[in-house]
Amino acid sequence: MLRYQNRRLTIFWFLGPAVISLLLVGIAPLVFAVYTSFHRYQLTNLRSTPFVGFKNYLFVLTDGVFWEAMGRTFTLLLMSLPIQIALGMGIALLLHKPGLGYLRTLTRLGLVIPMATTYAVVGLLGQVMFNIKYGVINQLIGFLGVSPINWLGDSTNAFAAVVFWDIWQWTPFCALVLLAGLTTVPGEVEEAAKLETKNWWKVLRHVQLPFLIPGLTALFILRTADTLKLFDMVFTMTRGGPGSATELISLLIQRVGFRAFDQGLASAQAIILLILTIVLSMLYIRFFYKEVAQ
Repeated sequence: MLRYQNRRLTIFWFLGPAVISLLLVGIAPLVFAVYTSFHRYQLTNLRSTPFVGFKNYLFVLTDGVFWEAMGRTFTLLLMSLPIQIALGMGIALLLHKPGLGYLRTLTRLGLVIPMATTYAVVGLLGQVMFNIKYGVINQLIGFLGVSPINWLGDSTNAFAAVVFWDIWQWTPFCALVLLAGLTTVPGEVEEAAKLETKNWWKVLRHVQLPFLIPGLTALFILRTADTLKLFDMVFTMTRGGPGSATELISLLIQRVGFRAFDQGLASAQAIILLILTIVLSMLYIRFFYKEVAQ
């Protein structure tokens, strides 16, 4: 009996800190957000937080500003994710070829740098790179005879700069995940397929792609979730401007919650965003693994 109790205490001391941290950092804020979303929770008047039911949710669902921010966020996702996947696939296929030696190792190390850099630093770097006077981007296109472009001061250009910078940061991540998937392809099967046909697309489609499905599913889920909650990079790079051209949904939630001090409304926006993220993740899993089953 004593030995059983000691074993339970040992398990508690190993798992207890992790469980407590999860409750404090993950579960408690979520519960609090759900609570505040059903109340009129103004940070400027915490003495009165009446229960309002679904009024916050109804206001959000009928708010044009919310759907405009959501539209910009999904536009960023639809523009950046396919390019990241395509470029990542190309890089992975190049690095998967035999005979590269140390060049493969050096390239892998180089690919880690953009995604290992924090969002805020990437945003500050983008602010410098796209500066109209001193930015490297304008200097590079200047060699081609193109006049300097006001990247961050024009609505269309600012959004394009955010898309470009997101692609730059996360294409290496896609490449490394897909490269890891290519390493799981049996060598003898791949060699036999290449002897059977010289068409690289047929080899990719019928031999390599089935082994890449788990990695692709993870990429779609992770990159969708990351894009929907993207805040630091855009905030430090454009502050959501000019105007509201780059105000993504995460920046809108921050503005409503910590500038307008309407925590109840911001919580309702965040809960709706969480539900959309979960639904999209479930759709990705169902679609991709349905393709695998077929």
